[in-house]
Amino acid sequence: MEATIKILDVTSLEPRMKHPTIFAWFDGLEAGEEFMIHNDHDPKPLYYQLLGERGKNFTWQYVEQGPESWKVIIGKFPEGTSEATVGEIAAKDLRKVEVFKKYGLDFCCGGKKTLREACLEKGIDVTRIEKELQDTDKTNSFAELNFADWEPAFLAEYIVNVHHAYVRKVMPELVHYAKKVSNRHAEKHPELNEIAKLVLLLEKELPEHFSQEEEVVFPAIKAIFAGEPLSNSDIGNVIDLMEDDHEEVGKILASLNKLTNGYTVPEDACASYTLLFNALNSLESDMFTHIHLENNILFPKAIERLQQY
Repeated sequence: MEATIKILDVTSLEPRMKHPTIFAWFDGLEAGEEFMIHNDHDPKPLYYQLLGERGKNFTWQYVEQGPESWKVIIGKFPEGTSEATVGEIAAKDLRKVEVFKKYGLDFCCGGKKTLREACLEKGIDVTRIEKELQDTDKTNSFAELNFADWEPAFLAEYIVNVHHAYVRKVMPELVHYAKKVSNRHAEKHPELNEIAKLVLLLEKELPEHFSQEEEVVFPAIKAIFAGEPLSNSDIGNVIDLMEDDHEEVGKILASLNKLTNGYTVPEDACASYTLLFNALNSLESDMFTHIHLENNILFPKAIERLQQY
């Protein structure tokens, strides 16, 4: 890459000429072209200046990060493309989900935000997140689970048999331990009462939601891609309702995460207390992936095909 790409060595420029020269190079790019800058310090301020003065129509990829040499490839988006949303990034490569989880970036219910918007909302340095997302390309984790390439009917079956089945299996235990731990420890940890209420709310809401998906939404999606007649012509609105449900579930999970301080087990926790928090943590992780598969992959494919139906 470095052998063919044009390189701008800004270390040889006067400080007052560095940014103007970089901007001139960027403005001279055709859509889809790129160049590399070489600097002696992190050019992160340039990222934000580009963002403010040119908008997010550029790509930014660290190639080398110090301590003495910094190299960044800057490109201009190809025609007809725009900044990807968090959901689109996750849909394309599930390995990047781990970065979103690490920084609390909502890639399922909040997946329609761009990465810049999501980071701004959280007060997180977007260049740091972009660097970590780029680093995931060097790992093999989840590489075999390219959900975006799966047939929608198969993905729907996967969601039912993996994610719906998981929740149905663990929910009775969660309810049991939420009540048990609340009864025994709420005097010292009053937040356990609210945790128990939220778990009961999930127990009530999720089965109804799953049934709607399994009996109405998923059969309709399978029919759409099989070219069969639809029994429910209002399926687009039903999908919107499913996404609204996901938003509510996301709020409940966010409340549970906050009440448990990120599922941090207190020092005086008994075995049941520890089991409850660990189970809630696992439930959150499963639900995030579950909602992501629907909101960012399955439902958009269904809506796109429905518009052609």
